[in-house]
Amino acid sequence: MTPTLDAIEAARSRIAGTIVRTPLLELQGTTGPKIFLKMENLQPINSFKLRGAANAVAMLDSQKRALGVWTISAGNAGQGVAYAARAAGVPCTVVAVDLAPETKIARMRALGATVVKASWDECWEGLERRTFPGIEGTFVHPFDDDHFIAGNATAGLEIVEDLPDVATVITALGGGGLVTGVAAAVRAKKPRVRILVAEPETAAPYARSLELGRAAAFEEWQPSFVDGAGGKSIFPRMWERMRGLVDGSIVVTLDETRRAMRLLAERSRVIAEGAGALPLAAALSGKVDQGPIVALISGGNIDLATFCEAINSVRI
Repeated sequence: MTPTLDAIEAARSRIAGTIVRTPLLELQGTTGPKIFLKMENLQPINSFKLRGAANAVAMLDSQKRALGVWTISAGNAGQGVAYAARAAGVPCTVVAVDLAPETKIARMRALGATVVKASWDECWEGLERRTFPGIEGTFVHPFDDDHFIAGNATAGLEIVEDLPDVATVITALGGGGLVTGVAAAVRAKKPRVRILVAEPETAAPYARSLELGRAAAFEEWQPSFVDGAGGKSIFPRMWERMRGLVDGSIVVTLDETRRAMRLLAERSRVIAEGAGALPLAAALSGKVDQGPIVALISGGNIDLATFCEAINSVRI
């Protein structure tokens, strides 16, 4: 289901005391269509995931909360659920992808979560089954969940309110919960806005799915510093959710992503993780001609050593 405007507005009221209404800032010094940055890296957990997690946890009844909550995450969703669970006074467990940066693991633990590491394949299978061996409690799906998506959608409301003439919105694609929510909100207010996703060349299952006309796997998947986006496949349910909402995918190289990270640091003094910089890389690719463009900077949780290595390896 696509969240209704009423559900999105209700989510906004529900999470208003938890999340930050992040700024929308114009990126200076570029040519072509104007580019604006939706700064979700400025949320309390430095990621948009707090929006969806706060709404999903708030919507649990007292019996489900009493069981404790758990999720599966590469890092940012785990922080969001842990933050929301701590505020609700309930225990939280995160099954974390073992490739997740130590920065994200440490922050999940600092928020009170018990962290259990597992392989990417084990985590992906757990997301499909919604169970994981040895983990008990109430599962909060990090993207395929109506309440999580409605929370994410609140960022879309803010975009159209702050930039009424927006023509194109670009988000990174992980599981699909961000773009599904943002697209639902933006299209409810501005039906003609184009909605695009950005994927890294090493993990572009949505582009592959669009080519084949069905939810498909990306057999050439490789891990990279872009750990918060790009899966091995598209969940069939998320494929159905995105149909009619998402207009296409822009696949960018890892070097284009590094350059976008460097540009954000040099021009805006912003630290963005790889997934957070993907939309800007797509906006700068020359493949988007309808502006103004909003690039949603989804997060800034990255090891500083990895960040420095990435931006020092390229020039603008």
